[in-house]
Formats: sequence, C-alpha cells, structure tokens
Amino acid sequence: MTNPIDGFTVSRDDIQYVGNDLQRPECILAERDGSLWAADARSGVMHIRPDGSQELIAQSHVSAFESATDEAKRFTEGTLPNGLAFARDGSIYISNFGTDCLEIMTRGGETKVLLDRIDGKPIGKVNFVLRDTKDRLWVTVSTQIRNWMDAASRRIEDGSIVLVDGDDVRTVATGIAFTNEVRLDANEEWLYVVETTGRKITRFRVADDGSLSDRQTFGPEDHGAFIDGIAFDSYGNLWGTHVMTDRIFAITPEGELRIILDDDNPEASKRLLDAFERGQSTPELMLAAGGTIAPWFASVTFGGPDLQNVYIGSLRGTRIPWFRSPVAGLPMVHWNDPRP
Repeated sequence: MTNPIDGFTVSRDDIQYVGNDLQRPECILAERDGSLWAADARSGVMHIRPDGSQELIAQSHVSAFESATDEAKRFTEGTLPNGLAFARDGSIYISNFGTDCLEIMTRGGETKVLLDRIDGKPIGKVNFVLRDTKDRLWVTVSTQIRNWMDAASRRIEDGSIVLVDGDDVRTVATGIAFTNEVRLDANEEWLYVVETTGRKITRFRVADDGSLSDRQTFGPEDHGAFIDGIAFDSYGNLWGTHVMTDRIFAITPEGELRIILDDDNPEASKRLLDAFERGQSTPELMLAAGGTIAPWFASVTFGGPDLQNVYIGSLRGTRIPWFRSPVAGLPMVHWNDPRP
C-alpha cells in the first residue's frame, strides 16, 4: 500500500485559522462534534465550539483544599495549563507547567490536584498527560529544573515518565532529555517519547503491567531541531512539530523523515542551534526564533468529522492554524467515549 503522505506538503496558502485572542494554545483536544479545547495561559482551557464561538473555562483550585490558604493561592496565581487529555467522563486532565502538578478539571472549571509528588518528593516540571485504553495515565516530567528555559538551554537528561494506574503511581522511565509529548501506537505496544533537547524520538516496548523496556530511537538519531508534540495518523506515520524552527514533520513506519510544512526563520534558527551546541543558548535567542504562522509550533492534533483536519498548537500564537491531511489521524482514546 502506498503511503498517503508520499509527495504531500503544505504551503502557507493551504493554512486556515480558527479561534482568536488565544494565549499559549500549546495543546489542543478535538471532539467528534467539531469542538476544540486548547490550553490557555489565563488559568484554564479555551473551548472553541463548532460555530466558532469560544469560551474560556477558568480553573478554580480553592475547592481542592480545605480552605483558601497560601497553598490555594499558589495554584490560582501560578497555573499554566500545558498538556491535556480527556477523562472518560469528559473532564480534562491538565499537566500544569506552572504549578508542577497533574490536575483534573471539570468542564465548569472546578479543579483538583491529582499528583504533585512522587516517592515523597516534588514531581518536577510536569509537561504532558496521555490516557490509554486501560484508563492509565502516562505523565511526562521534562526536568527537575523549575525554569524550563534554563533546562532547554542545554542537554540535561533528568526527564522521566510517570505511570498512574489507579492507586499505583510509579516512575517507569528516567534519563530522558527534556521529556515532552508521548503517544502510543494503534495496538499500544510501543510508547513514543519526545526528547526535546535530545532532538530525537525514543520509543519503549510496553508490557501488560505498564513497564517499559527495549529503549530505542525511532527515526533520525538527531533531527537537528528541537521536537515538541507528536501524533499518529491511521497509516502509522508519526507526525510532529519542530518547535522554534517551526516545521511540521512526519516519520514514516520505516523511519524516514518527511517535512510537511516549513515556516522556519533560518538565520535565527541557526544562531539558536549553534549556541545550543556550545551550551550557550539563551532565552533571547529562543525568542528570536520562530515563524509567522503561529510562532513556536508545539503540537499537532487530528480532528474534524473525518479526522483529516490537522490543527497546530503553538506557544506564542493567538490563533490555531489548520490544514487538510490526505490521511486520517489515529483516533485518540476519547474519540469513542460517550459524549458528556
């Protein structure tokens, strides 16, 4: 069977937009009815309805504690929703990049903390959460360094993956260079992990109990660019984003890298990547990099009724770019959940 992305590329003219006045729409969830849910820096998640209207669902953390103490104030002031996943009942799991917690938020905004420590210690910089068909949660921890830009400025392998399986919470992988998004293949046999500052994608074989083994690189050993989000299509291609160099790529089942969309600013990217090689990258160099479609591509999400709309999450955009794909995305586990 011919790979449906053979020869497929996207230009600026192919891009459409949805949403407006968004803040840091890093992660996007799509539902069957056409709704989109995007992480928003204003302490919540933006719900964009099929008709284009939108509503910010702001988090309310006070109910997570016995009283509105300094602890509650910490959460309400420091929250920065990042990775999202739907719970079976339609609530939203949030990896909070500001408070370093895994949370769950109802569609009305009521939020409680599920996980902020492991083995008695702070969990670290929580980045992403993925729910599988067994209702287990795969939670990524990018680093133990609180300022993520410091951690991203050089290769530090202190990232990890935490598995939440009911009441059992355990670390299942360590030694990862800035753990970012993770995805399971169609049969949930392999877990694919972005190593952002490792500039590669790693995969692990998944045992029935969630243990990980047989660590190996999938695709290029070095993309020559930082990677952020990933998502599978139904053919088995793994799509992803090169953040700050702002490209959409796909890796075929055979491991071949394809560039789908290129919105890079080459000169700024070269300065950043050269500095990174020397261990001297800075926030200023990072902020100078990025394209114009939606600066700092962060994620790809398949949606629409046929799962052939590709939505691009970003760290610095205010709208969500999207384009049509020749192949449907692999349905995420929530796609067949009963509608809330």
